Amino acid sequence: MKPLGNVDLKSSTLVKISGYVFVSILFFYLGKQWSESDGYRQLVFFTSHQNPNSHSVSLSPNLNSTFNLSSLPNDTGIPASQNVASSVSPPADGVISSSPPPQPVLKRMGVLDENGVMMDDFEVGDIDPDVLENWALGNETEEAPSEGSIREKVRVKKFELCPESMREYIPCMDNLEAISKLNSTEKGEKFERHCPEEGHGLNCLVPAPKGYRKPIPWPRSRDEVWFSNVPHARLAEDKGGQNWITVDKDKFKFPGGGTQFIHGADQYLDQIEKMVPEIAFGKRTRVVLDVGCGVASFGAYLFSRNVLTLSVAPKDVHENQIQFALERGVPAMVSAFATRRLLYPSQAFELIHCSRCRINWTRDDGILLLEVNRMLRAGGYFSWAAQPVYKHEPLLEEQWEEMVNLTSRLCWTLVKKEGYIAIWQKPLNNTCYLSREEGTQPPLCDPDDDPDNVWYVNLKACITRLPEEGFGSNVTTWPARLQSPPDRLQSVKIDAYISRRELYKAEAKYWKEVIEGYVRALHWKEYKFRNVLDMRAGFGGFAAALIENQLDCWVMNVVPVSESNTLPVIYDRGLIGVRHDWCEPFDTYPRTYDLLHAAGLFSREKKRCNSSTIMLEMDRILRPGGMVFIRDSLAVMDELQAIGRAMGWHVSVRDTSEGPHASYKILHCDKPLKQP
Repeated sequence: MKPLGNVDLKSSTLVKISGYVFVSILFFYLGKQWSESDGYRQLVFFTSHQNPNSHSVSLSPNLNSTFNLSSLPNDTGIPASQNVASSVSPPADGVISSSPPPQPVLKRMGVLDENGVMMDDFEVGDIDPDVLENWALGNETEEAPSEGSIREKVRVKKFELCPESMREYIPCMDNLEAISKLNSTEKGEKFERHCPEEGHGLNCLVPAPKGYRKPIPWPRSRDEVWFSNVPHARLAEDKGGQNWITVDKDKFKFPGGGTQFIHGADQYLDQIEKMVPEIAFGKRTRVVLDVGCGVASFGAYLFSRNVLTLSVAPKDVHENQIQFALERGVPAMVSAFATRRLLYPSQAFELIHCSRCRINWTRDDGILLLEVNRMLRAGGYFSWAAQPVYKHEPLLEEQWEEMVNLTSRLCWTLVKKEGYIAIWQKPLNNTCYLSREEGTQPPLCDPDDDPDNVWYVNLKACITRLPEEGFGSNVTTWPARLQSPPDRLQSVKIDAYISRRELYKAEAKYWKEVIEGYVRALHWKEYKFRNVLDMRAGFGGFAAALIENQLDCWVMNVVPVSESNTLPVIYDRGLIGVRHDWCEPFDTYPRTYDLLHAAGLFSREKKRCNSSTIMLEMDRILRPGGMVFIRDSLAVMDELQAIGRAMGWHVSVRDTSEGPHASYKILHCDKPLKQP
């Protein structure tokens, strides 16, 4: 019986398979016949227009209709309803369906119209006050990726503290190995940038001095700082008799004096303005360079006159003078007149000041004074307070004659000499240069020389030509110049040609909206930050917005070398800045800035250098207790969070005002006052 049962089972299975094959062939045949019949089958619709409780079947209203498809996408200016009516035949049964509802009008955001043309009346986008008020408390991501996320969690090993000996470490200034290999140091080469080779850069956290305290806020910091924050008494010992700096218990105090103005900086500034009233501090003169600045009392006292002064000095025997300037809340950088151009553009400063700055301006046919000439704005002033001006000794009188002779060949005019101060003025155009006798030295620079090209560019023994269009010489007075698009905007080399002015306005409006949100929702005015660094400054819109919101701070605007050089525009606005490559360390002391701001920097530079390299440098120059705001794409946020935590920062990710689904986020970081 078992064999018979097996046969029956196999027969039943065979019958089922045969049936499935037959049905499949039947449906295939019917489908083929339907598709090859004349035209498509009529579509039917269930309708309920007459009676909601009953349903009927009707034919498609487009049955037997023809369409002129080529006419539909044409932008003829005729209303869409007329186009459709002219190309669609009425239905055969006379029944016309109701028209679809009109499409909602799309609200465009941004600065482009539908043809891709820049607009003046653009919209940055509305800011929801409720969203902003909750911004500081909510909208933060979890530290680990959410469940199901395709983004992997980035892990970075915790960074260790550097040795105590590195607490004042400036990587490109303290590279003793590179300095020892220099062929010559007679022109000050050892004070210039000599950065560590790739793979030998900073890989630890620079420690703060023991007892480091939160800096005294401005304006009190102009007159006193904590001794424990800059524990170096040598400058006070060396300059004690010149009214620079004194030690008083646990503080350094700054009486406001200097080598040539022992009676105080205010009196000294009054004297300069009386000598040449056209200097007009805070109006015509807004941006000043102080060379060999000491502890920067000259620049510190100019703040009350609406003048922004950049103080520069090399890291020399009095190496901490720049550190004192920064601790006081005065803009300063470690920089030296040696063999390369300084990192500032042409026609940057309305006044360049040197008070006993120990620079031989006439050496090498005046190549150092030619660098001053490059940076000095057309019609600007050079103020020199030094012994050759007022002392009648043979050697000093000879130095004075050399200076007078050189400045005459540079077409500078000695407008005033009084007491121990001499002031020259630079011409407004090239007329004087072109009218000099043939062969007069120094010559004019070649027309193709770019005076704004400064990154590792050697000094040139020639006179920088002024633009024939007058760019740079006709900036408006302060404060109108902050928002007035300057003429040099047109000389910026970017892809757009006619849209520079619109881009400038767009950036200004964008940052104005953003900073107003920060002030309102994140209470920025309560933080009392003073020294600010914008790591990717563009046209300086971020810094301008801080001024408009009356935050009592100054901003060092950095224009990366990987981008178009907008630095001349920044100076024409009455702001300061520098050219820099963020793949290398910055020329400043540790613990310089209260706030670091970076918008789109990491997504831009990630192909050029490692993000951890940049963030370690940020930690070096950020004061303990300082803040970091990074606005960047989602693609880099995980890595930046991981690096921030590895450095001991407190990090959180916030939404921008565009909402939680925007492609950009804000990484907010706080550096603890006490290092682990």
